Amino acid sequence: MSLRSLPKAKNALRGSCRASLTRRPAQCIAPGQRRFASGKKDQKTPFNVQLFESVNTRVQKEKAGLLEHAAMQQRTAQGKFFGTIFVCLFAAGIGYYWGQSGPKPLLNTSTVPLEDTIPPKHNISEANLEAAWTDFRDIVGKENISLEKSDLESHSGSSWSSHPASPNDVPFCIVKPRSTEEVSAIMKICSERRIPVTAYSGGTSLEGHFAATRGGICIDFSRMNKILKLNKDDLDVVVQPAVGWELLNEELAKSNLFFPPDPGPGAMIGGMVGTGCSGTNAYRYGTMKDWVLSLTIVLADGTIIKTRQRPRKSSAGYDLTRMFIGSEGTLGLVTEAVLKVTVKPQHTSVAVCAFGSVRQAADCVFRVVGAGVPIAAIEILDDVQMQCINDAGMTKKEWKAAPTLFFKFAGTPNAVKEQIGQVQGLAKKAGSVSFEFARSEQEKEDLWQARKEALWSVVAKGEGDDMAVWTTDVAVPISKLPDIIEETQLQIKKSGLLGSIVGHVGDGNFHSILLYNKKTEHDTAATIVHDMVKRAIELEGTATGEHGVGLVKRDYLAHELGTNTVDAMRKLKLAYDPQCLLNCDKIVRVQMPKPGEVEKW
Repeated sequence: MSLRSLPKAKNALRGSCRASLTRRPAQCIAPGQRRFASGKKDQKTPFNVQLFESVNTRVQKEKAGLLEHAAMQQRTAQGKFFGTIFVCLFAAGIGYYWGQSGPKPLLNTSTVPLEDTIPPKHNISEANLEAAWTDFRDIVGKENISLEKSDLESHSGSSWSSHPASPNDVPFCIVKPRSTEEVSAIMKICSERRIPVTAYSGGTSLEGHFAATRGGICIDFSRMNKILKLNKDDLDVVVQPAVGWELLNEELAKSNLFFPPDPGPGAMIGGMVGTGCSGTNAYRYGTMKDWVLSLTIVLADGTIIKTRQRPRKSSAGYDLTRMFIGSEGTLGLVTEAVLKVTVKPQHTSVAVCAFGSVRQAADCVFRVVGAGVPIAAIEILDDVQMQCINDAGMTKKEWKAAPTLFFKFAGTPNAVKEQIGQVQGLAKKAGSVSFEFARSEQEKEDLWQARKEALWSVVAKGEGDDMAVWTTDVAVPISKLPDIIEETQLQIKKSGLLGSIVGHVGDGNFHSILLYNKKTEHDTAATIVHDMVKRAIELEGTATGEHGVGLVKRDYLAHELGTNTVDAMRKLKLAYDPQCLLNCDKIVRVQMPKPGEVEKW
């Protein structure tokens, strides 16, 4: 371009710029895009309107973006919130599970009402029990663990028990330790794995004491059957739980000593401690609690304690010895016992006298006790029982089928002679129709044998597999004895069942032996027992004099002792055994009963 033409070009450029400012764009230009004018003029829309529309469009897009971003943030916040809630609930669930699986904290109260208890949480799964079996094997050896069905059934009930056997009342296995240390090791495993435990020694108890209501395992003490030490000068003996009282007395007799409690044949020290038993000698010598000095106990978590030293008396703290006597294996397992023994009396004798009625016989007991005659035992057998003895033919003598009292005397020969004379006079005043006493050792054995054969003679009357025997006991103040025996005997006769009255009546304790058909007469027998217990409690007596509570009589305790007392017992149970591993369900309930399970009072 020449210098002359430069002014013309500038003028042309200015003209085109003015023209471009008055043109309307053909379309909206997006940000970042480059557009050129089309060269066509749009005379309809002013430029300022176009500018406003463009700005408004951008504002709306930015506003929509902001709203979408806010919505996304809100959704994220809600997700975090619900996620936090889920994590908290999940953590709380895990905490609750572990809290329920472990020991429960005791309520901050002095008692534990039944409605406030939490049902026990045991682990009796097959995997857990099989794993525990391996642990038990390492402790006692494979040969001392039994899984045999017949063994399991025999260790969960007996034909003598008044608790109806249930197919579920059997343990997984039977473990047989030989020492306190092995019992402790077994309980540590059971505590860790939450496996319930039932103890077993002689198996002679009657109220469902060793029914394995929660499954688990049975600890059989049959290998712990040794008399560990006899301290002759101190008149005490140290024994293991599976020592029978009969065997013990055979050994003690070699040293002119004896152990007075004498319950049914086959009973062993462990069970005798558990039930707080007595026997025919209770009137003169007292019950089991009077003859135990000290106990070695394994607690639910495996802890080993000893309740006392060997002195005849002690004021050292709580009397834990008596607390465990009568606890039926619910608080701890007895692995050793220090028992008092005494010198055998110089001379013993027996006398037997018959009466026209049960009331007359019971009245004679009241007279003898009231006169303070220091006899060793007073036993009553009613007319039905005496007839059963005659029919069974278990004794050499034919007895008069009348209510009969058996007296045992002990002391020096002169003292025994004097006691016999006193009793004979008192019996005559009460209405006795016969009186005879032993003049020799053989006669003494023959006369007392009738008392020992009482149960077996009634059992011999039963015919067929469906027949069963129900033996129960109550105790009342001695002055109430004639009334309750007479009323009970009358009810048995009206029922149509064969039933007899036998008892250690010197201390107000008597038994009823009922023979019944399990399929057709169980309810009738249960009604007789229920009424007998109710009658005893209303006469300020007890539901059980020596058999113990077990499963059958636990619901009578509240009527006899009051609800608060039973709640205090439950507190004690849960304090010593918070997981309720030891003989669960015995003496006190640990969870609410099912509808209709408790008989109406």
